[in-house]
Amino acid sequence: MSSVAEGRCHHVDVSSITDGPRRATLRTSDGVRIEALHQPCTAGVTDLAIVVAHGFTGSVDRPAVRRAAGVFAGRAGVVTFSFRGHGRSGGRSTVGDREVLDLAAAVAWARSLGYGRVVTVGFSMGGSVVLRHAALYGGAAAERADEHSGEHTREHEGRTGARGVRGAHDVPDARDLRDVHEARDIRGARDARTDAVAAVSAPARWYYQGTAPMRRLHWVVTRPVGRLVGRYGLRTRIHHKDWDPVPLSPVEAVPLIAPTPLLIVHGDRDAYFPLDHPRMLAAAGPCELWLEPGMGHAENAADDGLLGRLADWLARA
Repeated sequence: MSSVAEGRCHHVDVSSITDGPRRATLRTSDGVRIEALHQPCTAGVTDLAIVVAHGFTGSVDRPAVRRAAGVFAGRAGVVTFSFRGHGRSGGRSTVGDREVLDLAAAVAWARSLGYGRVVTVGFSMGGSVVLRHAALYGGAAAERADEHSGEHTREHEGRTGARGVRGAHDVPDARDLRDVHEARDIRGARDARTDAVAAVSAPARWYYQGTAPMRRLHWVVTRPVGRLVGRYGLRTRIHHKDWDPVPLSPVEAVPLIAPTPLLIVHGDRDAYFPLDHPRMLAAAGPCELWLEPGMGHAENAADDGLLGRLADWLARA
């Protein structure tokens, strides 16, 4: 159910959200600079903002991201941004781990602009990030985090690491709890939560190498030569350290998202993640599943019709 349907009254700062496109540099709770762009709704004043989380090697200025933002802007205000290690943002990519803090900063910025409802949509890596963000910054996980507020957490950063296994309904570990508390400390943010979430072409689990594109991506991320290719060929700066510990996986995040509305979208011609990934996500918790005939992978494969349906779903969720 949407926050509007629940009868909540939202303040909309019209002067903030109708000034035209606006670029900003955000700072995450761990100090990373993130480039962001706000695009007002072309249909008039609205209290809805859609925050777009791009895929690995994407950025705020990539054509596919700008095209998606243009479609979404017909129905809502739009915030796009570049994840750490991408575009003009600082830091280095952790391939879906610390990126949840980048998204939290973008959501908080959207709310600071005056939007009453802020929803998120992510593609591929961004899809895994919006799932973890929705779980860690709201829903059941945040409530459980309050019960563990005195628990010791350890600082670390990195990319991939030793495989950790938790049950899908386990309480988040110390790392995940720390991220929840960091969300509440973002300077200038009223709220970093999302009101609805859509994950497009997202993986269900970490370390998947069952397709040739994912084996190539794994080589780029884990090998020194691969990271050089990522930096100079793909314009993506990748962190050299391993994840420690392994963060909450997308499929572990799904059962923690409710009651926030969740949509899973996947193409039946996705060359990266086969259909067992969206089906695993859909089986993990309450959500709506769209399997798109003929669609490939992520934002590059999402046509304007699908993008419009996504925006409509997010607007009414």
